[in-house]
Amino acid sequence: MRLLKFTAGLGLVAFLQTAEAQTNNASLENGMVKVQLSEYQPAFRNPMKGFREFFQPGVDKIRAAYPWPYGSMIKEYMQWNMIEDDAEDGVDKIIAYSNHRWKGVEAHNTKIIPRVYLVWVEPWHGGRPKDLNNPDDLTGTHWPKGIPEENGPYKQVEGSWGARVDSADKHKPITGGYFDPAFPARVKKLVEKIGKAWDNDPRVAYVEMGIIGEWGEQHDPDLSTYWPPHDEPDHVVNRTWIPGMEKVLGDAFSKAFRNKKVMVRYAYEFKDYQFGIYWDSWSQPEEEVRGYGEMRKLKDRWKTQPIGGEITWNWGSLAKFKSFEEVVKDPEYFKLTLKQIRNLHCNHLGGITWANFEDRDFLKAADALQKAMGYRYVLDQAVYSPRVDNGKAISVKFSLTNTGSSPFYYDWPVQLSLLDPRTFQPVWSSTLKKVNISQWMPGDEWDEAKQQYSIAAPVYTIDQQVKLSGVSKGKYILALSIIDPAGNRPSIRFANTSYIKGGYTALGYIGVGTDLAAYALPESGFSNLKEDASLYYCK
Repeated sequence: MRLLKFTAGLGLVAFLQTAEAQTNNASLENGMVKVQLSEYQPAFRNPMKGFREFFQPGVDKIRAAYPWPYGSMIKEYMQWNMIEDDAEDGVDKIIAYSNHRWKGVEAHNTKIIPRVYLVWVEPWHGGRPKDLNNPDDLTGTHWPKGIPEENGPYKQVEGSWGARVDSADKHKPITGGYFDPAFPARVKKLVEKIGKAWDNDPRVAYVEMGIIGEWGEQHDPDLSTYWPPHDEPDHVVNRTWIPGMEKVLGDAFSKAFRNKKVMVRYAYEFKDYQFGIYWDSWSQPEEEVRGYGEMRKLKDRWKTQPIGGEITWNWGSLAKFKSFEEVVKDPEYFKLTLKQIRNLHCNHLGGITWANFEDRDFLKAADALQKAMGYRYVLDQAVYSPRVDNGKAISVKFSLTNTGSSPFYYDWPVQLSLLDPRTFQPVWSSTLKKVNISQWMPGDEWDEAKQQYSIAAPVYTIDQQVKLSGVSKGKYILALSIIDPAGNRPSIRFANTSYIKGGYTALGYIGVGTDLAAYALPESGFSNLKEDASLYYCK
């Protein structure tokens, strides 16, 4: 018998190579079944981690094989005036537009990271108006009724992205827009509404605060004077930065989002709040101090808040590259990116949307980065009862490590199931008690020379008694899964080879009301983890 093991990518899915098959290593020792589990080596999709997608609505064509091979999240830039134009617009308008933009994501187990914004690119940086033939176009400005467009002294530098100010206008402020007197109150009202719309929406992974600056990246204008502005050597109040807005946003988002994790652009701002970070200049040497260095100062923030962002290759040292693939294939920048992922405990990165998945060198690099980002739970060993009777308890004990770079940030339940050995469908399931997967931490302090964490990831051991009832006498497969509460279906997969389609990791056979002669599972019953496209959740 031969086992097909996934090893690398080919086309939009994968190519397979053959390897000698081994049966699941399960044996009876001291009256208990002991199982040694093997790690599934390739990278694969898992919820709320890894490479993050972005498709510009009405412009970008979604890949035919979407969502393969990595992305489990999509960034959605949400134009303010499309979700709330009039100040009296209700939450229902936000929900309706969200439904329009996010239609069908639950069917392929994908989550959304929304970011509200007002300006795509400022006119004085060469920004063009919205395409009126595309109702969802992201370009242009998206000010709601009651907030006038910005009026300021900036003029675009000819032939450049940059802007300048005439000497006569050295101290002249911007009026309207972010600086309009009505703006802070509108921000508070909008954030309250999006909290009601999104804080309990199972499609939402995290929320990027956005709102201020081009693309909602919270610069131009800035929220503080901690760092110099982009277009000028010094800050000018009410032109390069907005006094008081940092607190307005911090208070509003903290109040509105009690369930979803909120992320902000810069690590040196919102120091009085516990927010995650979206750093949109990963792998960029020019951002070593402003980005990487400031994020390192956050210390253990990553343990409770997601760290993400994107690799942007159209400026700075990365401008010599023509694509995302070229950046991560370059040995120097691959090493830099991996170091940043490991030391900052990166959960996800954008930039992969337009990548060429026919490029095998790229896939090798991308596979390594996908494995490093976010969590990666690897089961090592399990011990369980060889037989159980209805009304009695299954004794189960298993150990695992998180070989990724971050935890999973929500407390999703771990489930123990009995699967029919012919159909591989569950006949009984029970949620394990007092298991908090958000506490399964990776290692810390990356050692570049050894390519491992200096502080090793802890080994977590779960030991429980689970009462069985209502199951017919016979032989079953004992399996573990991690459940998305939206529909109570398996979603997060352990990185192990004994995978059964539908989100289950098999431990071995177990007898209900009968003794078994063997407990090891044949490899023929296992599925290729990366190829399983059956997972979904319910909205």
